[in-house]
Amino acid sequence: MDYLEHLVREWYEFQGYFVREALWVGLGPDGSYECELNVVAYHPLHRHVVQVEPSFELLPFEEREAQLRTKFDAGKKHLHRLFGSAPRLHIEQIALIVSPIEAPYVTLGGGRVLRLAQLVADILQRFEELGPAAEPVSDQWPMIRTLQLAATCRQPPVPGRVSLAYAPAATQQFDPRSADDS
Repeated sequence: MDYLEHLVREWYEFQGYFVREALWVGLGPDGSYECELNVVAYHPLHRHVVQVEPSFELLPFEEREAQLRTKFDAGKKHLHRLFGSAPRLHIEQIALIVSPIEAPYVTLGGGRVLRLAQLVADILQRFEELGPAAEPVSDQWPMIRTLQLAATCRQPPVPGRVSLAYAPAATQQFDPRSADDS
């Protein structure tokens, strides 16, 4: 299972979506499929479908554009059949990319570009808003639980609480000559 797919799956499941990874669509008469959609999340109350195509690949722009366009076109063609009619169903398509620099484009292959750094920042912000008193994330989502703990650690420390942080007085060398034998 791909790391980015797993992170996306956990995040959408945590928000109440039903999620499928590696969803093959477009069954042909010969038994082959048109395309594999990496992550598809569906929220039944909001009638919202999200197709996320994560990419670690460092392909040239034109190749990545063509690859993602194939997947997003297949999503547009088949997701309405899986989840309902167009007037009541909102489909969002996201190209999740790993890029050390700001992407110079806002869409890729017809889907909205989302950088991994922005996704992680959004998750951390959500947990910071919930605060340290929020119920811990279930063990079934270890990646999201780790981000919840990271967001909690970014909160200012509570006065009077014991900390494991660096404290110069606690790290001084013990000198047996100064020890009190009483």
